[in-house]
Amino acid sequence: MISNNYVVEIENLTKVYGKLFSRREVKAVDNLSFHIKRGEVCGFLGPNGAGKTTTIMLLMGFLKPTSGTIHLLGQKPTHVKAKERIGFLPEESYFYKFLNADEILNYYGCLFNMSSKQRKRRIDELIDMVGLKDARKRRIREYSKGMQRRIGIAQALINDPEFIILDEPTSGLDPIGIQEVKALIFKLKESGKTIFMSSHLLADVQGVCDRIIMLYQGKLVVEGRTQEILSKKGHTNIEILDENGSKKGLIKEFADLHGIQITSIGEPNITLEEFFLQNIKTSKNNGVAE
Repeated sequence: MISNNYVVEIENLTKVYGKLFSRREVKAVDNLSFHIKRGEVCGFLGPNGAGKTTTIMLLMGFLKPTSGTIHLLGQKPTHVKAKERIGFLPEESYFYKFLNADEILNYYGCLFNMSSKQRKRRIDELIDMVGLKDARKRRIREYSKGMQRRIGIAQALINDPEFIILDEPTSGLDPIGIQEVKALIFKLKESGKTIFMSSHLLADVQGVCDRIIMLYQGKLVVEGRTQEILSKKGHTNIEILDENGSKKGLIKEFADLHGIQITSIGEPNITLEEFFLQNIKTSKNNGVAE
């Protein structure tokens, strides 16, 4: 059932490839089901070969599923009306190297039938947003990988999309660039955008994503809110105000006695990297999709 609460609805999705020079078939995506809610940032994780790229290609309508259903903004992913409302940053962006940033974005704006006035305004906004104002007239061939990634993000946003798919958005960026992309993702979320973000940089995903979907060999192994799945169940973390360090290590029962101000109590988190490795190891031990 199609719901207005979800941007993406995937049910029992399977994609089978025939293996070259072999009769054996390979399930790149195996009976996969998940939903993406409006307004959330959803992280898409898995090791190489897990089926992430295939899932994204199916979601974009570039591949046809073997079985199962996909609804994107209430439409089939191949529907033009759905494509008009999404932005896509592939893992590798290929641009005409002889064009500059303004020309690249103008080209994509024309594909969306934007007027000249709309294109100029939007291009100025995006060039400033991704930090390429001083390099907008340089040819793409002169851009570093990080700069090409920035213009790739800009082209994904040219049509002011409702739903944005980012495949490795921080690839090639330096630490400052990574922080700027994170800030941009937060800004997009605040404006009501829904973001589906695939990344190998787990710290980046942990810092910006509301929810995590993890694949292993084409199967869904984990799905849940980031804060919930990374909390250490059965543990309690107490943070105290201890300016000179003399009271460090005291437990809660002694707080009143020593005049310690408790600033927070809660469950400590493991890192997303620890969580990722634990679940992939568990999936291997359980023989998932072997």
